[in-house]
Amino acid sequence: MDSKNFKDYKISEPILKALEGLGYKEPTEVQEKVIPVALRKTDIAVKSQTGSGKTAAFGIPICEMVEWEENKPQALVLTPTRELADQVKEDITNIGRFKRIKAAAVYGKQPFAYQQAELKQKCHVVVGTPGRVLDHIERGTLKLDRIEFLVLDEADEMLNMGFIEQVEAIINKVPKQRMTMLFSATLPENVEKLQQKYMNQPEHIEIASSETMKSQIEHYLIRVAEKQKFALLRDVTIVENPDSCIIFCRTKDNVDFVMEQLEKHYYTCDKLHGGMVQEDRFAVMNDFKRGEFRYLVATDVAARGIDIDSISHVINYDIPLEKESYVHRAGRTGRAGKTGKAISFVTPHEDKFLAEIEDYINFEIPEKTAPSAGEVNAAEEAFTEKLESRPQLKRNKNEQVNKDIMKLYFNGGKKKKLRAFDFVGTLTSIPGVTAEDIGIIKIQDTVTYIDILNGKGPMVLKEMKNKTIKGKTLKVHKAKK
Repeated sequence: MDSKNFKDYKISEPILKALEGLGYKEPTEVQEKVIPVALRKTDIAVKSQTGSGKTAAFGIPICEMVEWEENKPQALVLTPTRELADQVKEDITNIGRFKRIKAAAVYGKQPFAYQQAELKQKCHVVVGTPGRVLDHIERGTLKLDRIEFLVLDEADEMLNMGFIEQVEAIINKVPKQRMTMLFSATLPENVEKLQQKYMNQPEHIEIASSETMKSQIEHYLIRVAEKQKFALLRDVTIVENPDSCIIFCRTKDNVDFVMEQLEKHYYTCDKLHGGMVQEDRFAVMNDFKRGEFRYLVATDVAARGIDIDSISHVINYDIPLEKESYVHRAGRTGRAGKTGKAISFVTPHEDKFLAEIEDYINFEIPEKTAPSAGEVNAAEEAFTEKLESRPQLKRNKNEQVNKDIMKLYFNGGKKKKLRAFDFVGTLTSIPGVTAEDIGIIKIQDTVTYIDILNGKGPMVLKEMKNKTIKGKTLKVHKAKK
């Protein structure tokens, strides 16, 4: 299909309205190829590098095809990491905002009971890591009988991290009459086997990643002794003077070391690795997305799911030992049509790993010499000026789609025997408010949160001060978050 406009697909008005608010102007290549096929409910296996817009490629058709009236989950998305699960949940929530699509994320290191309560409510899409998803299935807290859509996101990474048994166990419990979509930046043998075993004559779609890797990302390497790496990092960052940069290390000890050294030189930086508690990892991710600091020092596992359009540089302080990781790391820059740089430091004993990477990406990474003292001195002033200036905070892409939405808090929930039906009945009795103005309703034991759409929040808030719900007077105010 040669279409370059979302309106050319059979997508309903509420989804198109959300896409417009999110700033999706025209489909990316992967969206253009996947959406029409997905809307026909055909199995799809997609090879596409990270940053190509694949979350929306499956998120848009899922939001279009799920039925709002059905209370049980209709789509299940498996992801390798907690960060990515949270990212996908947020994207699907935003795409389905005006259709009132409810998505839930389930992953480890978060209270099981909290997730269980969320799954008990109306929930259209569940996104999660294989271990915690399987846990919910086995305990009976995640019902699968209405699942029609299964997505394996970043399948290569999921299997690389040792989730193959859990993934297969989940697939075997999902209804056989379903549509399956598999997305992978690379297609190793175990991913190919998964396709053959569990997919029904999938349509194969490949986005030429090596071309994108070369056309939108400038790659180069510098040879360096292990002991000289940090000094080289200093020189490279001064000369390159990035706006936003991820520095990848192999171990969390190296992350801690590099971070400590950068702080001594007054870099605005933070770190991300698997040894950190989840709340801290999310907080760092959100701050980096907003542009609160310029340099993120991270391991591979923690850097999955970072979806930021404007990372200008990726520096491999330690080159990855797995060739696939190079593609994933480099793919953090040059996203959404922008250009970027991927710079790798290679020590004398790493030629074997370098050769495997180059063979895998189908091109040789050019070698450069380390910046000279003269180049560093010439660049120092501009670098210091940027270092001392406050980074410009980035606009959250969700702001536009959420600008006409007000979340209201009510101090009553399940314990007062209140249901979504009761709230909708009262809210639509307000002149000028229809069911289309009511977004996601989240009823908990003692409180309820409701999204009021289309800019009608202030008016609803005012009217609800004098109304009862099911004969009960509830406190109502604008929710804090």
